[in-house]
Amino acid sequence: MPKKVDTKKKQPAATAKPSAKKKLATKAPAKKVAAKKRSTPISSYQGRKGEKYMSAAMKKHFLAVLVDWREHLREEMQKTFDHLKNKGESYADPIDRASQEEEFAFELRTRDRERKLISKIAMSLEQIKQDDYGYCYACGIEIGVKRLEARPTATHCIDCKTLDEIKEKQLGG
Repeated sequence: MPKKVDTKKKQPAATAKPSAKKKLATKAPAKKVAAKKRSTPISSYQGRKGEKYMSAAMKKHFLAVLVDWREHLREEMQKTFDHLKNKGESYADPIDRASQEEEFAFELRTRDRERKLISKIAMSLEQIKQDDYGYCYACGIEIGVKRLEARPTATHCIDCKTLDEIKEKQLGG
Protein backbone atom coordinates (compact mmCIF):
# COMPACT_ATOMS: atom_id res chain seq x y z
CA MET A 1 0.00 0.00 0.00
CA PRO A 2 2.80 2.52 0.55
CA LYS A 3 3.53 2.34 -3.18
CA LYS A 4 0.07 3.72 -3.96
CA VAL A 5 0.59 6.60 -1.56
CA ASP A 6 3.90 7.46 -3.28
CA THR A 7 2.25 7.52 -6.72
CA LYS A 8 -0.50 9.77 -5.44
CA LYS A 9 2.07 12.17 -4.02
CA LYS A 10 3.92 12.28 -7.32
CA GLN A 11 0.79 13.04 -9.31
CA PRO A 12 -0.15 16.23 -7.43
CA ALA A 13 3.49 17.38 -7.68
CA ALA A 14 3.37 16.78 -11.43
CA THR A 15 0.14 18.77 -11.69
CA ALA A 16 1.66 21.54 -9.57
CA LYS A 17 4.47 22.07 -12.07
CA PRO A 18 2.18 22.81 -15.02
CA SER A 19 0.24 25.28 -12.88
CA ALA A 20 3.54 26.98 -12.03
CA LYS A 21 4.31 27.13 -15.73
CA LYS A 22 0.90 28.69 -16.31
CA LYS A 23 1.68 31.35 -13.72
CA LEU A 24 4.98 32.10 -15.41
CA ALA A 25 3.29 32.17 -18.78
CA THR A 26 0.76 34.73 -17.55
CA LYS A 27 3.52 36.93 -16.10
CA ALA A 28 5.64 36.93 -19.26
CA PRO A 29 3.04 38.67 -21.46
CA ALA A 30 2.59 41.34 -18.77
CA LYS A 31 6.28 42.23 -19.13
CA LYS A 32 5.91 42.43 -22.88
CA VAL A 33 2.97 44.81 -22.49
CA ALA A 34 5.06 47.04 -20.23
CA ALA A 35 7.82 47.06 -22.84
CA LYS A 36 5.33 48.11 -25.53
CA LYS A 37 4.30 51.17 -23.50
CA ARG A 38 7.82 52.60 -23.84
CA SER A 39 8.74 54.49 -26.93
CA THR A 40 10.45 52.18 -29.36
CA PRO A 41 14.20 52.68 -29.45
CA ILE A 42 15.80 53.69 -32.69
CA SER A 43 17.46 50.71 -34.29
CA SER A 44 21.16 50.74 -35.06
CA TYR A 45 22.28 52.30 -38.30
CA GLN A 46 22.42 49.96 -41.27
CA GLY A 47 24.80 51.52 -43.75
CA ARG A 48 24.63 50.82 -47.44
CA LYS A 49 27.53 49.33 -49.32
CA GLY A 50 29.92 52.04 -50.50
CA GLU A 51 28.17 54.72 -48.44
CA LYS A 52 30.28 57.74 -47.54
CA TYR A 53 31.10 58.20 -43.83
CA MET A 54 28.74 60.70 -42.22
CA SER A 55 26.43 60.85 -45.18
CA ALA A 56 23.14 62.74 -44.89
CA ALA A 57 21.30 59.54 -43.92
CA MET A 58 23.87 58.75 -41.24
CA LYS A 59 23.66 62.27 -39.82
CA LYS A 60 19.89 62.07 -39.83
CA HIS A 61 20.04 58.79 -37.91
CA PHE A 62 22.39 60.11 -35.23
CA LEU A 63 20.41 63.35 -35.00
CA ALA A 64 17.29 61.28 -34.25
CA VAL A 65 19.17 59.17 -31.70
CA LEU A 66 20.51 62.22 -29.88
CA VAL A 67 17.20 64.10 -29.88
CA ASP A 68 15.33 61.02 -28.64
CA TRP A 69 17.91 60.48 -25.88
CA ARG A 70 17.75 64.14 -24.84
CA GLU A 71 13.94 64.08 -24.65
CA HIS A 72 14.01 60.88 -22.59
CA LEU A 73 16.45 62.47 -20.12
CA ARG A 74 14.33 65.61 -19.88
CA GLU A 75 11.24 63.52 -19.12
CA GLU A 76 13.13 61.69 -16.38
CA MET A 77 14.28 65.00 -14.90
CA GLN A 78 10.70 66.28 -14.87
CA LYS A 79 9.52 63.10 -13.15
CA THR A 80 12.17 63.62 -10.48
CA PHE A 81 11.16 67.23 -9.90
CA ASP A 82 7.52 66.20 -9.60
CA HIS A 83 8.47 63.38 -7.23
CA LEU A 84 10.51 65.73 -5.04
CA LYS A 85 7.63 68.22 -4.89
CA ASN A 86 5.01 65.61 -4.06
CA LYS A 87 7.05 63.53 -1.63
CA GLY A 88 8.50 66.48 0.25
CA GLU A 89 6.87 65.49 3.53
CA SER A 90 8.69 65.96 6.79
CA TYR A 91 8.62 62.87 8.94
CA ALA A 92 8.59 62.99 12.71
CA ASP A 93 10.83 59.96 12.93
CA PRO A 94 14.49 60.89 12.29
CA ILE A 95 15.20 57.54 10.62
CA ASP A 96 12.36 58.04 8.13
CA ARG A 97 13.53 61.57 7.44
CA ALA A 98 17.11 60.39 6.91
CA SER A 99 15.94 57.68 4.50
CA GLN A 100 13.93 60.20 2.52
CA GLU A 101 16.84 62.66 2.38
CA GLU A 102 19.20 59.92 1.20
CA GLU A 103 16.73 58.91 -1.51
CA PHE A 104 16.41 62.51 -2.65
CA ALA A 105 20.19 62.99 -2.64
CA PHE A 106 20.63 59.88 -4.77
CA GLU A 107 18.01 61.07 -7.27
CA LEU A 108 19.58 64.52 -7.43
CA ARG A 109 23.06 63.05 -8.08
CA THR A 110 21.61 60.94 -10.88
CA ARG A 111 19.84 63.94 -12.40
CA ASP A 112 23.00 66.02 -12.15
CA ARG A 113 24.88 63.42 -14.21
CA GLU A 114 22.01 63.44 -16.69
CA ARG A 115 22.10 67.25 -16.83
CA LYS A 116 25.78 67.06 -17.78
CA LEU A 117 24.93 64.41 -20.37
CA ILE A 118 22.27 66.68 -21.86
CA SER A 119 24.93 69.35 -22.38
CA LYS A 120 27.14 66.78 -24.14
CA ILE A 121 24.18 65.83 -26.31
CA ALA A 122 23.67 69.52 -27.15
CA MET A 123 27.34 69.76 -28.16
CA SER A 124 26.96 66.68 -30.37
CA LEU A 125 23.87 68.16 -32.02
CA GLU A 126 25.84 71.34 -32.70
CA GLN A 127 28.65 69.24 -34.21
CA ILE A 128 26.14 67.62 -36.57
CA LYS A 129 25.02 71.07 -37.71
CA GLN A 130 28.64 72.10 -38.31
CA ASP A 131 29.53 68.81 -40.09
CA ASP A 132 32.12 67.96 -37.44
CA TYR A 133 30.22 65.07 -35.87
CA GLY A 134 31.85 61.65 -36.04
CA TYR A 135 35.45 62.83 -36.27
CA CYS A 136 38.02 62.65 -33.49
CA TYR A 137 38.90 65.93 -31.76
CA ALA A 138 42.51 64.86 -31.23
CA CYS A 139 43.57 63.32 -34.54
CA GLY A 140 40.69 64.07 -36.92
CA ILE A 141 40.05 60.51 -38.11
CA GLU A 142 36.63 58.85 -38.20
CA ILE A 143 35.34 57.74 -34.81
CA GLY A 144 33.37 54.90 -36.38
CA VAL A 145 29.70 54.05 -36.61
CA LYS A 146 29.84 51.22 -34.05
CA ARG A 147 31.49 53.45 -31.47
CA LEU A 148 28.97 56.22 -32.11
CA GLU A 149 26.12 53.72 -31.77
CA ALA A 150 27.50 52.68 -28.39
CA ARG A 151 28.20 56.26 -27.26
CA PRO A 152 26.60 58.90 -29.52
CA THR A 153 28.37 61.71 -27.64
CA ALA A 154 31.86 60.29 -28.27
CA THR A 155 34.40 62.92 -29.27
CA HIS A 156 37.51 60.77 -29.61
CA CYS A 157 38.35 57.68 -31.64
CA ILE A 158 39.06 54.52 -29.70
CA ASP A 159 42.85 54.89 -30.03
CA CYS A 160 42.94 58.46 -28.70
CA LYS A 161 40.50 57.62 -25.92
CA THR A 162 42.60 54.62 -24.89
CA LEU A 163 45.72 56.82 -24.76
CA ASP A 164 43.88 59.42 -22.68
CA GLU A 165 42.75 56.75 -20.24
CA ILE A 166 46.30 55.36 -19.92
CA LYS A 167 47.67 58.87 -19.26
CA GLU A 168 44.94 59.53 -16.71
CA LYS A 169 45.66 56.26 -14.96
CA GLN A 170 49.39 57.02 -14.81
CA LEU A 171 48.87 60.54 -13.50
CA GLY A 172 46.02 59.70 -11.17
CA GLY A 173 47.65 56.63 -10.01
